[in-house]
Amino acid sequence: MTGERPLVVAADETVLDEILRVAAVAGCEVDRAPDLTAARGHWARAPLVVLDEEAARLPPVLPRRAGIVLVCKGSPGPRTWEHAFRGGVERVISLPEEETELAGAFADVVETPAEEAGLVLAVVGGRGGAGASVFAATLALAADRDPGGALLVDCDPLGGGLDLLLGLEKIPGPRWSEVQLSGRISVPSLAAALPRRRHRGGSLPVLACGSEGQGPSAESLSAVVSAGRRAGRTVVCDLPRTLGPAAAEAVTVADLVVLLVPVEFRACMAAKQVLRALSELTARIGVVACGRSLTGASPTQTAGLLGPPLLTTMPAERGLPAAVERGEFPAKPAGPLATAAAEVLAVARREAKAAAR
Repeated sequence: MTGERPLVVAADETVLDEILRVAAVAGCEVDRAPDLTAARGHWARAPLVVLDEEAARLPPVLPRRAGIVLVCKGSPGPRTWEHAFRGGVERVISLPEEETELAGAFADVVETPAEEAGLVLAVVGGRGGAGASVFAATLALAADRDPGGALLVDCDPLGGGLDLLLGLEKIPGPRWSEVQLSGRISVPSLAAALPRRRHRGGSLPVLACGSEGQGPSAESLSAVVSAGRRAGRTVVCDLPRTLGPAAAEAVTVADLVVLLVPVEFRACMAAKQVLRALSELTARIGVVACGRSLTGASPTQTAGLLGPPLLTTMPAERGLPAAVERGEFPAKPAGPLATAAAEVLAVARREAKAAAR
């Protein structure tokens, strides 16, 4: 963010309240002035100037500059456009219809896009109990050790809550029931408010469904994922096996969808049903074959039955089910779970770089 804050010049209290509300959602602090004369000290330095119609209606008393937005209630009329033209306004935004546009203007000030866009990874189990949530959390913890950081997003309202899995159920912070977003949002502001799982490389923000079991809307999930990608974070989405609108949105935008499949014949048959729904939305799917077969089938055979490429194998990790049941999330840095997560992350990054060439 620049050292200067946006300047809001508004005399209409109703419009001012709406502008300040949108700025707060975007995590953007502003300077305020009741009229153009009072705005003189901040006018030239502000990265963005937001006027209401009363301010724009007055004769210009300050030099013309770039980055002026005029906010009006309802659709702009001919006089609004006349005032906008006379005052050098670049964009006219109508509230509440174009609130997203205003939020985006504030977000552009708050966040400088990362040099490299972040990855979006989605994890789904081929059958119930495959361990998709545990793998998604491990994947996010591995990604969070990188400079860009990560964000773990719970998209399964019937999964019991990722906050419970990670031992964060008593940590204050918003869950999906309290987060309804759309358009441009500020990831630093959101991440600062979320519960975090501490680890050796830092602390991972987690947006969970919580005990209420309310998941995200497609609009809210899209806003969070887009903001995370723009900020250079790796966003890991834990998906339900039955795709609702929000989960379908995550699959559509994901750089890689990881299908976790135990090396069992019934698991393969169940995974085929999940894969059918995934394949209607994306071709960017890979398989992680986990556990071991009681009949001698290999992980390669498991992936071959399904079709998508085998990303890696993950042998059973000793003591993992018991640790999860005790509420002790596994933290072995070199176990099968952490190793498989690191390998999937490396594949995803390699493919993203290849696609960007």
